[in-house]
Amino acid sequence: MITAKLLIIICHFNNLEGLEKTILSIKENFKIDILVVDDGSKTKPAEQNLKNLYKNGEVFLKLLPENQGVGKASNVGLNFAIQHQYDLTGRLDCGDIVHPNKYEKQLEFLENNPEIKLLGTWINMVDMEGKVLMKLKHPTDYEAIKKKLNFNSAFTNSSVIFYVSALEKTGLFPEKYNRNGEDYAFFYNFSKIYPTTNLPEFLVDYVVDPNSISSLHRKDQVKNRLMINLDNFEFGIYPILALVQNSIIYFIPRNLMIKLKKAIKYNQ
Repeated sequence: MITAKLLIIICHFNNLEGLEKTILSIKENFKIDILVVDDGSKTKPAEQNLKNLYKNGEVFLKLLPENQGVGKASNVGLNFAIQHQYDLTGRLDCGDIVHPNKYEKQLEFLENNPEIKLLGTWINMVDMEGKVLMKLKHPTDYEAIKKKLNFNSAFTNSSVIFYVSALEKTGLFPEKYNRNGEDYAFFYNFSKIYPTTNLPEFLVDYVVDPNSISSLHRKDQVKNRLMINLDNFEFGIYPILALVQNSIIYFIPRNLMIKLKKAIKYNQ
């Protein structure tokens, strides 16, 4: 029986259709609360409409007066989770789809592996019509995760849940990288302090949206990745290779990167 208090944080910005689609994908046999943080949208969600949409837990809405960036909006959510004494929390991006019983599988894994404090899953990368572009298998071994974090994130944001109590040591999402890379920096910091892993199941459909932050501001994202590499740099072969690799990636368009990954069956 699931007894842990879980809060899912969804940062929203001008994507009501994606927000509703994501909320409706949460299908579990136990209570999960949702906090929607609206980051200064022109078209804002209505709290009562969200409550009518979702019946498997409480729905809360925080309206930010102006756009502050996803990192700061996420930290509004994390502070809410701390203040309301949730056991675990995680973020979802508008438009992404979680598979049925995703959270039950994750919570059962965490109960059986108490040393793990943050848990992601494998994901399907899909286009706007839901067609699978690529299956992404992030590493499950803790040492492999720490190795990969030299180069890029070893987690997909919408797949991850973690213990709220761990934030006392890890801190919140680093606002230095507020609009690009805050999740990578957070996972990097978290995995230096606590064991982390990924559940080897495809439990999230991650939408590759041409209008997302990752697509429209990809160069800024890779630039921040390089800054995170430098912030955490310790002399060694992997940190050096990471700086070289991310410097090269900076000049490669995202669409070409996806094609290259598919061509070499990246992470298959």
